[in-house]
Amino acid sequence: MNKRNIITLVLILTISTGLTINKVNSETTPAKITKPTPNATSNIQYTNVGALDVVANPFKYLYKNIRIKGKFDKYSTLGLDYPAAMRASDKYITFLIQRPDVSDHNIPLSELKIFLKKEVAEKNINLDAGDEIEFSGRVFSSALGDAWMDVDNFRVITKKNPPKQEEKVIE
Repeated sequence: MNKRNIITLVLILTISTGLTINKVNSETTPAKITKPTPNATSNIQYTNVGALDVVANPFKYLYKNIRIKGKFDKYSTLGLDYPAAMRASDKYITFLIQRPDVSDHNIPLSELKIFLKKEVAEKNINLDAGDEIEFSGRVFSSALGDAWMDVDNFRVITKKNPPKQEEKVIE
């Protein structure tokens, strides 16, 4: 009887451990991830999300088409050429937005790696910290527990310091 009780106890512990591990894995890993086709950008629907939500739950937004509004902080090289989420520095640049939960300082939201094609960045080279922008794209990786995002569309909403118009001199 004693041998039978030990075998039963070991069997129960083994099954409960397996169920626990399965439950933990199902909560942290997306069940099924389908990557969108690279050239299917014409009819994409984007969901408006907050930048802090994406940073807090990068797995939730993995391969999802999202749109974020924020305040531009600066262009950067953060995350470029990182092997786990490869975006080449000769084709892309990253930009940072300001943390929306801090209003009295300019603090970049560095947990969100946002990749923009260099051609688009060059058209928006005159952005200043605090300019309001909107960008849409998809989170393509959650390497290091951060959200890594490719930008499909980039738009400046308002400029903090609009460019001065040249005055015409009448002679």
